[in-house]
Amino acid sequence: MAKSSPLVPEDPMEFTQFSFKPEKALEPELEIVDPHHHVRDPVGRPRYLFQELLADLTSGHNIIATVAIEVGDMFRADAPPDLRPVGETEFLNGIAAMFASGKYGKTLGCAGIVSFADLRLGDKVQRVLDAHIAAGGGRFRGIRMPGAYQESYAPARMKNRQAATGMVVPPHLLLDPGFRAGFACLGPRNLSFDVMVFHPQIPDLMDLARAFPGTSIISNHYGVPLGLGPFAGKYKEVFVPWRAAVQKLAQCPNVFVKLGGLRKAGIAIPGYTVGEFGQYEVQPSSAELAQAWRPYIETCIEAFGPDRCMFESNFPPEKVVCNYVCIWNAFKRATTGYSATERAALFSGTAARAYRLSLPKAVAS
Repeated sequence: MAKSSPLVPEDPMEFTQFSFKPEKALEPELEIVDPHHHVRDPVGRPRYLFQELLADLTSGHNIIATVAIEVGDMFRADAPPDLRPVGETEFLNGIAAMFASGKYGKTLGCAGIVSFADLRLGDKVQRVLDAHIAAGGGRFRGIRMPGAYQESYAPARMKNRQAATGMVVPPHLLLDPGFRAGFACLGPRNLSFDVMVFHPQIPDLMDLARAFPGTSIISNHYGVPLGLGPFAGKYKEVFVPWRAAVQKLAQCPNVFVKLGGLRKAGIAIPGYTVGEFGQYEVQPSSAELAQAWRPYIETCIEAFGPDRCMFESNFPPEKVVCNYVCIWNAFKRATTGYSATERAALFSGTAARAYRLSLPKAVAS
């Protein structure tokens, strides 16, 4: 695992400053657990630290808690290579402690923490997992490893992750025997596994889930129906095999899915231009986004059920699509046809249960 090094430029549009269309938060009383966002201070790019996160969480929606997901930042500089990622857990736990003080409102930001460990270490990863648990102050919930692979599509973010972790993602990571030896160490510690794969890799994810039925797996970003790179302009064609793969994956009861982060799907919206990184030159409205995202949302809910689906912001990367108020408005608009019980699961209950969060009984039940 490499020491910290300067990062290459991120997807160029990630921090483009939109003239966001102002929207007020819809249904501001609806409780939300945001189970996927990052906190980071990237080299040469705008930061997304406590104050930036707090501004989004208090922008109008009722965000009661969040789960911070690893992004390969704040690794320990002076630790052995395998233990360097524990620095990110220490950092995120400090951010969580600020929220837990109550000084900044009622939101429990970073109530759950998901960090990186190289599971290819096999049994040797146990000391890394135990170090994360010790550093997490009771908030550490699991591991995420970069799993997305596409031979001809490698945006800067993947190169950044490689620079931080020293890991180059192979074509079939989830099938690797060494990886699985490390994966086997998660279940006994009640740790879950987050992973982002592109749609052609969903069968590998299903194989993993069947091999470890007692370990919770959380598929990020719908299982990414990739519509960029070699699939640019083909989002309609990609939707068909993605939907079929999702329906099969849902047969594994230990798999959850996060509904968010659709930027890489490259979905065309009438009147807007989709850039090569999935960005829109002008922010669509939440109503327009809800219409574009609804087929993906409904496919997952139909396959997995509300009790295994959870909405996510994936901020700050999704800032190239819309702001924080708009993204949750879009999710709310897209689910007006679901019952109050189903929406409670989609917006808070499933995330609280999947990440074992200590929240008010009305949410955690």
